[in-house]
Amino acid sequence: MEKTGSNTGFAIYHNFVIHATAKEVFDAVSLPEHLNNWWPLQSSGIPAVGNRYNFNFTDTYNWFGHVSTCEPSTSFFIKMTESDADWSPTTFGFELEEMDGGVSVKFSHTNWPQCNTEFKQSSYCWAILLNGLKNYVEKGIVIPFEDRE
Repeated sequence: MEKTGSNTGFAIYHNFVIHATAKEVFDAVSLPEHLNNWWPLQSSGIPAVGNRYNFNFTDTYNWFGHVSTCEPSTSFFIKMTESDADWSPTTFGFELEEMDGGVSVKFSHTNWPQCNTEFKQSSYCWAILLNGLKNYVEKGIVIPFEDRE
C-alpha cells in the first residue's frame, strides 16, 4: 500500500513477469473475451481511449469505466465511472515492456480515497487475480468465476 505522490489517494502496485509476448498480455488485459477468463464474470468494451467498458461480477456489482490510456502492446488503463464509492474515483491499468523471455507487467490501481477494508481487500484480490492472469496467458488456465477472489 502506498499513498500516491500527488496526494490524491492511496495506490496498489504489483510488478511481475509474464512469459509471453506484449501483444498476448495486452489482449488478455484489454479484450473482453480474455478478461472474462481471469477477472469478471462478463465484460464488454473496445480498447480505445474514451470507450466505455462494463465489468459485470454479479447483478449487485455491475460496474463501468472508460479507457483513459490505450497504447497497443504497451499500456492500458481504465478510469472507473460507475461502481461502489471506493472504486469510483480510481484508475487501474497495466504498463507492459517486452524483455528477454517475457513481458514486465507493472500494474497499478490508484486514487483510492482511503486505506479502508475495501482498499486492503482489493489489494489482496488483485494479487490473486494477477496470478490468475499470469497462469491464463502462460498456461491457458481458466479459473471458474466462482473460485476467483
